Amino acid sequence: MKVFGDKITMSIIVKCRFWFVVLASFLFWYLLLCFCNYNSTTTKGSITFKFENLIEPIPFYENNTLFGTQTEDINNILIRTENGDKPSSDFHIVNNGLKGIDHILEPDNRLAPSASEVHSKENIELDTKPINDTTRERESNEDSDSCAGRYVYIHNLPRKFNQDLLKNCASLSNWTNMCEFTSNSGFGPPLSNPGKVYSNRGWHTTNQFSLEVIFHNRMKQYECLTNDTSLASAFFVPYYAGLDVARYLWGYNISMRDSDSLGLVKWLRQKPEWRKMSGRDHFLVAGRITWDFRRLSDEEFDWGNKFLFLPESKNMTVLTIESSPWHNNDFAIPYPTYFHPLKEVEVFQWQNRMRRQRRPFLFSFAGGQRPNIRDSIRGEVIEQCRASRKKCKLLECRDGSNKCQKPEFVMKMFQSSVFCLQPPGDSSTRRSAFDSILAGCIPVFFHPGSAYIQYLWHLPKSFTNYSVFIPDIDVKKRKVSIENTLLQIPKQKVAEMREEVIRLIPKVVYAGSKLKNLDDAFDISVKGVVERVSRIKREMEEGKDSSLDYAEEVSWKYNFFGTVEDHEWDRYFEKT
Repeated sequence: MKVFGDKITMSIIVKCRFWFVVLASFLFWYLLLCFCNYNSTTTKGSITFKFENLIEPIPFYENNTLFGTQTEDINNILIRTENGDKPSSDFHIVNNGLKGIDHILEPDNRLAPSASEVHSKENIELDTKPINDTTRERESNEDSDSCAGRYVYIHNLPRKFNQDLLKNCASLSNWTNMCEFTSNSGFGPPLSNPGKVYSNRGWHTTNQFSLEVIFHNRMKQYECLTNDTSLASAFFVPYYAGLDVARYLWGYNISMRDSDSLGLVKWLRQKPEWRKMSGRDHFLVAGRITWDFRRLSDEEFDWGNKFLFLPESKNMTVLTIESSPWHNNDFAIPYPTYFHPLKEVEVFQWQNRMRRQRRPFLFSFAGGQRPNIRDSIRGEVIEQCRASRKKCKLLECRDGSNKCQKPEFVMKMFQSSVFCLQPPGDSSTRRSAFDSILAGCIPVFFHPGSAYIQYLWHLPKSFTNYSVFIPDIDVKKRKVSIENTLLQIPKQKVAEMREEVIRLIPKVVYAGSKLKNLDDAFDISVKGVVERVSRIKREMEEGKDSSLDYAEEVSWKYNFFGTVEDHEWDRYFEKT
């Protein structure tokens, strides 16, 4: 009996020890958990965890190194892609010159903190507040702030002012099939590339007068469009003014030429959005030179219509491919080129190709003589080019020769030239100037009205950094040799100028869609309009008008130099 009792006692002792171990283990893990929680702070609705020295800076390229290790030159990668290898999505070049990696960027396209910003923070807090409707609304408002001051409202015009013109495209020109050129959102048909003159994507047979269609379609993609007129900073009027007037420039009376433009301003005057600022916050694109819209009289023989002389038009900001130096209501933006990239890597590839391009000719000229224009220097330019033999390449545009109308001949010649001559033609500006920039060819201008005082938003005011200026009067009087002038420029200076020209390429092309980190000609134009409207609004609120600070006929001088004092360029803009 005693033995049996001892067995029971021993069994109880063993079970007690077992449960003691279990309870002790539970207590140990409980205390450990409490100890861990001691280093974290719990608040109502959020938990903040402290991490010290656990966050590494976002890697970035500097001097072609990644994490301190030498990497392959980005140019070599882009060159390899351009030559037909599989495109690499690993590399991405941003505006500030740093070379980064696409997948390192945050998925919502906002840039991650810089390395210096990360190092400056000792603790990173992760906010885990529950998301409710109020939070969502606040975050939505904060996201929309990126468009504050940039919202644009597009007027829904009657179809006769735009869509019907495209529908009846066969009537837009007596000599050109504009149905072909207005296709593909105004870019025209894709260019064939048997001679490998172009890169693989983004090249089209684009007509120089199709800018209204191109611009309108890009406006539809603009990231800050609004249907709320109270939010709009500017109002876009999608009137195809150039396509409209082109139908009636030859053989039609002034009533036909003026009809639709008069109908447009009548329609605008009736809109409450117009009455708000009498149209001073409105803008449109007129895709021809300014003189097609500035008929000086109501005589039937006089050229063009009078759209830009209408009081309503004088209040608007009108974007043209060539503006008037003597008026302040139109602003020049680049002619369309043949290149319309969809992605910025296509721009980078093309820029690198132009940097490597072999250029056997010192200078070149594509164009014809203008014997009917008294002060034209085209004849002298062609004569000097011929005399320079192998140093100058000439593509002379004559009746019966259509090489000048074929992009492959023009672009191939510009790509093989160091300098491209851009003398005035029927007017001061030329599409050819932008084709030469696209080809990495340094433009040579003979009149300040050909570019310098025109494209103020798109081209640098320091014009000697990207171009050569030779006074036309010196060429006309045979006082200067174009060849000798160009040969006297030091090689290092030429290299710097070419690089500046190549850097301008994104600014003078109209991309097929918004480029991720580059502003193209469209972006720069809209930014210029919004800033101008903002200044006008501010002046109206203050009871000021800066346009009264100078006579309108010297607006070219005020806009470029900021002064109306005498200047050596005055003779170029004297009205005759």
